[in-house]
Amino acid sequence: MLAAPFATHILSQLGAEVIKVEPPAGDPTRSLVRGGPSGTFIAYSHGKKSACIDLAKPEGLAAFRKLLASADALVHNLAPKAARKLGVTREECAQVNPDLIYCHIRGYAAGPQENDLASNPVAEAATGIMEANRVNGRPSRLGPSYHDQFAGAYAVIGILASMLQPKNTTSDRHVEVGLYETGLHVASRDLVGSQLKTQLLGRPEREPNGEFSMPGYGAYITSDDRWIYLVMLNDGHWLKFCDAMQVPREICEAFATLRARKKAREEVETIVKTEMAKFTFEHASDRLKTSGLGFTEVLPIERVLDAPQAHQPGKLRDIQLRGLNFAVPEFPRVNAADDEIKTLAPPEHGEHTLEILQSAGISPDECAALLASEAVAVARPDKFAWAPVRSSH
Repeated sequence: MLAAPFATHILSQLGAEVIKVEPPAGDPTRSLVRGGPSGTFIAYSHGKKSACIDLAKPEGLAAFRKLLASADALVHNLAPKAARKLGVTREECAQVNPDLIYCHIRGYAAGPQENDLASNPVAEAATGIMEANRVNGRPSRLGPSYHDQFAGAYAVIGILASMLQPKNTTSDRHVEVGLYETGLHVASRDLVGSQLKTQLLGRPEREPNGEFSMPGYGAYITSDDRWIYLVMLNDGHWLKFCDAMQVPREICEAFATLRARKKAREEVETIVKTEMAKFTFEHASDRLKTSGLGFTEVLPIERVLDAPQAHQPGKLRDIQLRGLNFAVPEFPRVNAADDEIKTLAPPEHGEHTLEILQSAGISPDECAALLASEAVAVARPDKFAWAPVRSSH
């Protein structure tokens, strides 16, 4: 639902032509919100073309392989068993196109669990992230599917690295990314930190979370009930905070070193909370900005795109879908505002099927036969429409 679509979203924003091959039921994110497309689909499928092909039918698989013959890369995150069932394993695709960069994002890469299923929360649970993130004492997944998105980004890095290699090289141009291995890499700092403490202290001791080990590093509420996140990592930051909030000199000097602040963490936290609560958000922001201390407001999702920074050229892309308008964040890159990467609305299911098949050399008569056999399909205006919005009083 996310890892491969996110990877190809990045590629499309770098200028690649991306063909989204969907089964007859369509991408599941097309029907998650009131029977219609979700934010995931709109955010990460714009800029792509959609071909509806049933790979479970021999005619559909044959048509897909004709597309594959001229492709530079194939990206998918099917389970290994599903890839074998549908005839899209690495070996089968290489027979069609030996130069193809085959990118498989899977639950686990090579190893004893390589055929096991894994999703984003499974990767979180298996690599230490979930155990430390508890809601009411229960280990819980993070909100966004970061491991899926990291895996997608790693896949793009692998694909681009493969493209830099000569086609006649003996090096393997295949790209394989496991969600589990992605989770291990993302957690490297904490995994290595735990090993370090074990060897230094003779016992396992995990690295503390940054904001709990650094007094003054975290979210604090102002007098008008708005939250400000402070980044107070070193002694210089502490001095800037004291200057901004006019903390009495004797208090500032008493906790001038990080060592002193850590030893009196609760006392320092109380000082910071008390000082922040004396000021309104605007007044505190002015003081902190003047002092040069890093901070930001903790924003609810519905206010994030109100920030002037978000509306600088190249930050957002205007997308329309079924009469609704969306400001979709761009993949961050230099000259995004004028690099002429096309804006394509998120495609309807099978919107480009015939165009894509014919571009692969399949004749109009052959396309008609494929449609008749239901091996492929084209967009239908009545499919995946949003359900009527009902209001209550």
